[in-house]
Amino acid sequence: MIGAQLAADWPAADLLDVLPMQAAASPETARFGVWVIIERHTSTVVGDIGFFGPPGVDQTVEVGYSVVPDRRERGYATEAARALLGWALAQPGISTVVAGCEPTNLPSIRTLERLGFVHVEPVGDQLRWRLQSHQ
Repeated sequence: MIGAQLAADWPAADLLDVLPMQAAASPETARFGVWVIIERHTSTVVGDIGFFGPPGVDQTVEVGYSVVPDRRERGYATEAARALLGWALAQPGISTVVAGCEPTNLPSIRTLERLGFVHVEPVGDQLRWRLQSHQ
């Protein structure tokens, strides 16, 4: 349907529970769900990025992303997140994007720092990050 092939190890197990909900979402809420990351030169889905639902009354959305292991550290997460964050922060009713990652996930930490996220108080075993709109 999208003209791309799937990497052998996509989707990751944790995304399998989300995909049926994404398929059943309304057009309004679907845009705040899962998006795919497609490698241009091979037309292969190499990851996913998206939100954990539409913005709440606090005008905040949470973003998450994943890239298949053999395509990591090539800038795909940064490129996809930069585009999606730009889109999200231009939407009415969104002023903040938050993210979480494990303290040992150094590539994800570097990605979030490159994107301008600021480290905030950890929650449980996750580092938490915040990006505010500059409007």
